[in-house]
Amino acid sequence: MNNLDLGEVAAVFARSSDFTVGLEEEFQLLDPATLDLVPRFEQLRSAAEPDAALRAAIAGELISSEIEIISGVGSDLHEAVVRQRDRRRRIFEFVHAHGVELGATGTHPWADYRAQRIIDTEHYRRVEDGLRYVAWRNNTFSLHVHVGVRDIDRAVRVCDRLRPVLPLLLAVSANSPYLDGRDSGLHSARTQSFTRSFPRCGIPDAFGGWEAYRDYIDFLLRTRSIVEFTQVWWSVRPHFAFGTVEVRICDAQSTAAESEALASLIVACVAQAARDIDERVPFVDPPQRLIEENMWRAIRFGLDGRMIDLHAAEEYPAAEIVERLAAWTAPVRAELGIELSFPARNGAQRQRAMIDAGADPGEVFAAAIEETRATYPRYPEEVRA
Repeated sequence: MNNLDLGEVAAVFARSSDFTVGLEEEFQLLDPATLDLVPRFEQLRSAAEPDAALRAAIAGELISSEIEIISGVGSDLHEAVVRQRDRRRRIFEFVHAHGVELGATGTHPWADYRAQRIIDTEHYRRVEDGLRYVAWRNNTFSLHVHVGVRDIDRAVRVCDRLRPVLPLLLAVSANSPYLDGRDSGLHSARTQSFTRSFPRCGIPDAFGGWEAYRDYIDFLLRTRSIVEFTQVWWSVRPHFAFGTVEVRICDAQSTAAESEALASLIVACVAQAARDIDERVPFVDPPQRLIEENMWRAIRFGLDGRMIDLHAAEEYPAAEIVERLAAWTAPVRAELGIELSFPARNGAQRQRAMIDAGADPGEVFAAAIEETRATYPRYPEEVRA
C-alpha cells in the first residue's frame, strides 16, 4: 500500500485479523571488548544477504550502530514469540561470528551521539533531512509490538483507550538511567531523549474514530508536514501498512524473559481494549494534561515511584501497575491463554541498585550485557537448566 493512499487504509484493516502479533526488538551493536557502539549494520546486512532466514529477521533503525530483530507476523502471541526466539538465536550467532556483541538497554550509557551515523536509506535520509539535530540526538533502543485489529475505526478507538495505559507500560519497561556518560537521575532517559524531542510523538490526542484521525493525517499531508504516515511517531498508532495497532512506548529490555513479558502485557492491553469497545464498556478519554502527569512520573521514577489513578484522583505505588493491568486484562488473557511473569525489579531498578552501591557506568552496563548474552540466544528452559 502506498503510504499516502488514505483511501486504501480501511481496506487494509478490513483484511486484518484480530490479535495477530509482530515483535520488533532494537539492539545496540557493540565492540565485545570495550562495549562501545560500533557502526556495523550495513556490513552485517550485506553479510546476511545470501541467507533468506537472516535477511527476513533483521531491519535497520536510524543509526548504523543499531539492529532490529523482527518476528514477522504470528497468528497469535505464542506463535510470534516462537518465531522471535528462533530469529534471535540465528542473529546472535550471526553477529557474534562477525565480532559484534548485542546490547539491550534503552540508551547506551556513554556513547557520543555526534559520533553516530544515520543509515543510508530513503526513509532515514528523509528523517535526517527533516529533523536534523533531533534525529542525530536519537540514539535510543526500544521494543515495539504490533497487534492486529480488524476495522480501522475500531483500531483508532483502541488507540484512544490505550492513552492512559501508555505511562504504565513505560514505568514497567524503564531500563535507561544513563545518557551522555552520566547518571540522568531518571528511570527512562530514552523517553526524555526521544519521546519528548521528536514531533508527533508521545501520547496522542483522542480522535474518537477513523474520520477524525484521517482528517488529521490528511491535514499533515496537505500542509507538507509529513510525506509518509510513519512520520507520525505517536507512542501508540494504527499502522496503515500492517493493519495493526502498534505500541511503541517501551524501553528495550535487558533479558528475553522481560521482553516477552512486556509483549504479553501489551497484547493483552490491546486485546482487552478492543473487547471493551465491542462490549460497549463505558470510557471517558482523560485530558492530555492528566496523562502527562503519569508520563513524567514513569520517566523520573519508574516502578520506584507513585502513579495517579486518573479516575479516582488518588496516588498508588507504581509497583502495583502490573497487578492492576493484569486485573483489567484477565478476561481476554483467559481467552487467549496469556500469562504474565515479571521479575521483582525491572531493568532500571537493577541498574539503579548498582549505581547506589557505587558501581561505575562500565560495571552497570556490563552486567546488563551479561543478562542479554545469557538470555536472548537461548530459550527460557535452557536458561533455567
